[in-house]
Amino acid sequence: MSGSSAKRLGASLSESPELANKIYSVAELAKELEITTRTLRFYEDRGLIAPQRAGTARIYSRRDRARMIIILRGKRLGFSLREIKDYLDLYDLDHSQAEQLHLLSVAVGERIARLEQQRQALDETMAELTDIRDEAQRALKKLTIAHA
Repeated sequence: MSGSSAKRLGASLSESPELANKIYSVAELAKELEITTRTLRFYEDRGLIAPQRAGTARIYSRRDRARMIIILRGKRLGFSLREIKDYLDLYDLDHSQAEQLHLLSVAVGERIARLEQQRQALDETMAELTDIRDEAQRALKKLTIAHA
């Protein structure tokens, strides 16, 4: 994401030097992001984050935290792990962010189009169900009047 996007995600780029160099244990980062430690390990296994090791302990950096915020946001918005990984990989390759921003624009446009199709299908289903309910209620009313 761009610097401003990263800021909106909570990964402030103007943090104090203490915060810029802050490291997290797996439990600390999981607690801060309100996820499980298993979730962090899952994304590590998929190659989306790469914490440092201190013996057998994982040490997460500010960069890992920022990547996790982007991953979680991407998942919440319906992007696949492959799409998120491609996006994160571009950041490492293209520090100008031009290619990354282009990919983001295309991916978001495609996601919006899919959601619009889903909304249209949902609207059609809702209208059909409403018609069926209304017909059933009218039929019930006729039966009630006929038996009165």
